[in-house]
Amino acid sequence: MSNRRVLGACPVCGSAMHVTGLHCPSCDTSLTGTFDRCKFCRLNEEQQWFVEVFITARGNIKEVERILGISYPTVRSRLDSVIEALGYVVQGPRDKDDAVVEPAERREVLAALDRGEISAEEAIRRLRGQGRTADN
Repeated sequence: MSNRRVLGACPVCGSAMHVTGLHCPSCDTSLTGTFDRCKFCRLNEEQQWFVEVFITARGNIKEVERILGISYPTVRSRLDSVIEALGYVVQGPRDKDDAVVEPAERREVLAALDRGEISAEEAIRRLRGQGRTADN
């Protein structure tokens, strides 16, 4: 028995894969057809790992930051990515420190921060909808 994982996305075109067969090794029963996968099967490996860490940290973002060695904005960005991959819409600001920019722009800002292209102060300014500074 191999430990291969079911692919969530087609390695050729990126579309969602469908499960079309199931097999029981104990009694040699096989079923064919089209079967739904669970929502969590839609997540890529990085997202699955993030969810595992998030759950073991009991949702404590500070603990997720510590375990993964990433910043608070990066944790929030990855969490939003998981929420969207599960088929939910990431709602607007949840507290006074949350972004007031569109989700796509927010992800771009957080990615630039993660890559070290902008400072934390610049990321905060952009996430609060104050745009770029004069020297950017």
